[in-house]
Amino acid sequence: MKRKYRIVKYIIYKETLINHREHLWTFLGGFIGIGLVGLLSDLLFLNQDTLFLIGSFGATAVLLYGLINSPLAQPRNLVGGHLLSAFVGVTIQKIIPGEIIWLEAAIAVSTAIVIMQITKTLHPPGGATALIAIIGSEKIKSLGYWYVLNPVFSGVMILLGVALLFNNITTHRSYPVNQNWFKVWKRKYY
Repeated sequence: MKRKYRIVKYIIYKETLINHREHLWTFLGGFIGIGLVGLLSDLLFLNQDTLFLIGSFGATAVLLYGLINSPLAQPRNLVGGHLLSAFVGVTIQKIIPGEIIWLEAAIAVSTAIVIMQITKTLHPPGGATALIAIIGSEKIKSLGYWYVLNPVFSGVMILLGVALLFNNITTHRSYPVNQNWFKVWKRKYY
């Protein structure tokens, strides 16, 4: 009994311990990433709906700055998952009349998941991006396919840029997991 207690305590305690430097870099990355997206929204859309701050970016920030080694947080999944899901969400919103929100939402999210699986770009916040295209404010719905570019693509690129900077600024963090492309790019341009 005592041995099992020690094993459980070790697993739970060890799994929850993270280096305090990790907390700092996670906080700074999330703060700067979401802050820049929000600032861009304020500068471009004064006194209007916060179009650039969509809910799925919060979940993306958790992956990009808190779980940087997760396959779901890698650039291909991040960009592809959001863009494909946004496209699916807008398409479903245009095809199915707005009277049946629950049906639109179900079709958009499930289709987005399958397309992300097929294209190997699975990014869980992408499901929320598809859903926001259906249930978002009238201003978001009125964007149509522009929703894919602004706020989704521009916001994703800001979050990715901040992730590349803050997750590689120290020697103990490395993003993306496969950095061969980053090393080649760095040698070529720096």
